[in-house]
Amino acid sequence: MKVIQVGIGGMGATWLAAVQRSPAVEFAGFVEIDDEIARAQAAAYQLDPSLIFHSLPAALENVEADAVINVTPPEVHREICVSALEAGTPVLTEKPLAGNLEDARAIVAAADATGVLCSVAQNYRYRPLTQTIKRVLASGELGAAAAVRCEFFRGPHFGGFREEMPQPLIVDMSIHHFDLMRFFLGSDAVAIRARSWNPPWSWFAGDASAAALIEFENGLQASYTGSWCSQALETSWNADWRVECERGVLLAQDDRLYAQRLLSVDEGARGLASAHDEKREIPLVNMEREGQDYLLQEFFEAVTKGAAIGTTAQDNIHTMEFVFGVVAACDSGGLINL
Repeated sequence: MKVIQVGIGGMGATWLAAVQRSPAVEFAGFVEIDDEIARAQAAAYQLDPSLIFHSLPAALENVEADAVINVTPPEVHREICVSALEAGTPVLTEKPLAGNLEDARAIVAAADATGVLCSVAQNYRYRPLTQTIKRVLASGELGAAAAVRCEFFRGPHFGGFREEMPQPLIVDMSIHHFDLMRFFLGSDAVAIRARSWNPPWSWFAGDASAAALIEFENGLQASYTGSWCSQALETSWNADWRVECERGVLLAQDDRLYAQRLLSVDEGARGLASAHDEKREIPLVNMEREGQDYLLQEFFEAVTKGAAIGTTAQDNIHTMEFVFGVVAACDSGGLINL
């Protein structure tokens, strides 16, 4: 399968490397509006400079391509995705699906109208830790989940557009954790309370810290606390998780997963007493591919073989509604019903 990658600087480098590792996908061409970035990446990744264009229409006109990988800033996603879809070319786009909900819905409408695949790179779903959490919860060994707590604290210095966004944490990072909540629980958010703030030492223009309480359609409750300007004791990028289930607890800390099961509840003289088994560490699943490599192979199989794909735009719009529901709750200070 031959692809055009739109945007080859910044996060684009991750996808350049992923495609070059792939045994099934190769480059037909590239789009990059910054000539300096184009020259630097052509040298770093041995790209043919004659295949680097300034626009997607120019690239589509000059090369034969089966698909597009969109690695542009979020505010450009609608333009790139809709252009590719209307040209009949499947798209794998970086998250978020778009920079706002209106643009995200327009992309979904274009995918529906054309019948062309648009997939979203929610790569955190495809990591050993998160795949193992999903499998344990789906197995039913701990019973039904009732509450989830997610905590995330990092202090990255990106530079660029992220440090200028109004809600950088929620829209560009917490989106992964909110999408994972949907993935783990098999349910969508229906009501949200949230607030965001920016600590005085923050290097972000917008709010880099947030907290939210979320209710899901199946009645399950979730809490989220996060910061992108934490100064110490960072969590992993996957975040730390605690899932309260009817027959035990699942706990993820520092990319290690633990469980403890409830064995029995006995009524004694002093009331109810619970017996548990020993807290045990759960081995993480082995994955042939993960992250971008998994997504690229899944996208290849969907485009070339019609295989099912887990992160279509039509599914991901529910993650976008979740994300911008949190933003709306922060802005309003009240309850937001989705």
